[in-house]
Amino acid sequence: MNKKTKILAVGDIHGDSALMKKLAKKAEEENVDLVILAGDLTFAEREFKGIIKPFIDLKKQVLLIPGNHESVATIDFLAEIYSPTKSIHGYSFIRNNVGVFGAGGADIGINMISDSEIYTLLKRGNEAVKGLDKKIMVTHIHPFGTKSEFSGFKGSKAVRNAIEKFQPNLAICAHIHEASGAEDMIGKTRVVNVSRIGKIFEI
Repeated sequence: MNKKTKILAVGDIHGDSALMKKLAKKAEEENVDLVILAGDLTFAEREFKGIIKPFIDLKKQVLLIPGNHESVATIDFLAEIYSPTKSIHGYSFIRNNVGVFGAGGADIGINMISDSEIYTLLKRGNEAVKGLDKKIMVTHIHPFGTKSEFSGFKGSKAVRNAIEKFQPNLAICAHIHEASGAEDMIGKTRVVNVSRIGKIFEI
């Protein structure tokens, strides 16, 4: 029987170290295996102290992608400083036969990225995990045609296309703070906007 993997996912932190201390405590109490940070860790490249370290101190594996408030270089820098934190922006990670792959950014902000590039990065990340039974796709921007669009911000057609093509079990996004907790189904994929509230999953 395969061991289930417990994951804490959150996004849109924007430098809120007090929130991260609370979430780290929750990660410890719930004994999570992975922490996924779905972009916008900073506020315009500022205030990133105390965002990752609380989880590293608890020896939690952290995976992250950039949002639209920080560059890929900033994410790579944070991953290097807080080893074994790993960027999954165009890459993947496997734990307990669960494959996690992702792509950050959005079409606004510091890390502006086109829809075609998002799809290319997701396709590359999926390559290493496509044979696994359990897959999680992580993006900052929400998929097109989902509940997060109530905010007036259209989602990404590339993200939706990637979900339909790669069929992950779970797709995690953030970006729209007011949509935290919103859930959709695209085919057999459960799509969840975690935003600042965060959510624990078992898969």
